[in-house]
Amino acid sequence: MSDEQGSAYDQLFYPFLFEGGKVNLEEVLAQVRHSTLEKCREVVSLRHATFISYGERIVATAEAMARAFALGATLLAFGNGGSATDAQDLVTELLNPPFPEWPPLPAIALTNDIAVITAVGNDVGYANVFARQVIAFGRKGDIAVGVSTSGNSVNVLQALEQAKKQGLLTVGLTGNEGGKMMQSPAVDFCINAPSDHIPRIQEAQATVYHAILEVIHTLLKEPRR
Repeated sequence: MSDEQGSAYDQLFYPFLFEGGKVNLEEVLAQVRHSTLEKCREVVSLRHATFISYGERIVATAEAMARAFALGATLLAFGNGGSATDAQDLVTELLNPPFPEWPPLPAIALTNDIAVITAVGNDVGYANVFARQVIAFGRKGDIAVGVSTSGNSVNVLQALEQAKKQGLLTVGLTGNEGGKMMQSPAVDFCINAPSDHIPRIQEAQATVYHAILEVIHTLLKEPRR
């Protein structure tokens, strides 16, 4: 590749792709290896910090959700951007469990219906795109799970507040210092990944909800007393 074909950014970060580049392959691989290991250390460190601070709350959250599922609850999950993807992943794991011994559990991702989201966003306002669906789908005893890396996403907070009004069990996953979600009386259980780096927060949140799922299914297998 000639110098004319790449941007200044490309030439700075990928000099080995251009004619006359001074970085050899071994140096590049060493840099990639170092970067990968550093990311792994950050991931492990944040997961450990989250467990130390919120391990008991994770178990308590799972216990409350298991009780709700045992009584016929449906889970409603929502978030924005990468958090929307996590909400969808959580719902997928409930509807199509990764292990054959786990029974499917009812769940809806409120991020999925683009017609509803754009209609509510256009006609009422984006802050209401999840709350309107909670009004329609939520029943007393159901579960609402809101995901936000900042804890300040207005539409997530409004949906959790609406869910609380309707008698749903409310769960929040957040990051940074927890934001408004951590302080909200509308959230029954809030679990925070204490980091300001969004990719690491989302990885820790994924670990949290997968741990919750394991506890839920373990409890649901136990004979009812």
